Amino acid sequence: MRHLFLVFCLVTTTADATVIGGAIVNQHGNGQFVKLSTETPFAVGADTFNTDHLYAFDEDQNITLIEPLRIDIGNEGGMIPAGTVVASHYVFFDSLDGFHMGHVDFHAPILGVAAQQDTMAATDFLANTQVTCISTGLRGLERGDLVWIDEDDPHRLWVSWAGSSPGDYIRVFTEKSPALFM
Repeated sequence: MRHLFLVFCLVTTTADATVIGGAIVNQHGNGQFVKLSTETPFAVGADTFNTDHLYAFDEDQNITLIEPLRIDIGNEGGMIPAGTVVASHYVFFDSLDGFHMGHVDFHAPILGVAAQQDTMAATDFLANTQVTCISTGLRGLERGDLVWIDEDDPHRLWVSWAGSSPGDYIRVFTEKSPALFM
């Protein structure tokens, strides 16, 4: 009977590729890394936070892409192929006048990043949270800001950006992570 229960758990357990941590390693301001819960509705954009924190939250998980997904950072071809199972995450900095360099760590390897307004808008279907994105025409990176996937650790995304109105907003796509069993 125990084996039957274990098989049932293996079939019904989903694996999420979540944000697992982060840190600010250099900054002008008093920010820290904050992972937001999407269980309670909130809005992001249009200076709704105005802090020096580096924020991240998980969006929809384990979605099989039915069409290729265009990205700005990551895969050399600029696309994540159709048929790929992805998890979506939102990372942002909403400061009036701050700077920070930091990183966000994910449970699964990063496949790519939408960092421009048009790729952000084209990937909104992957959000599926209670988060309302406002001032969507101003999302993406501002001039001079940098985002990159760590060459030695594909689970880590680095950011180096300065905050001004309305801030910097990106969407990160990771692989589906393997299920963890104790």
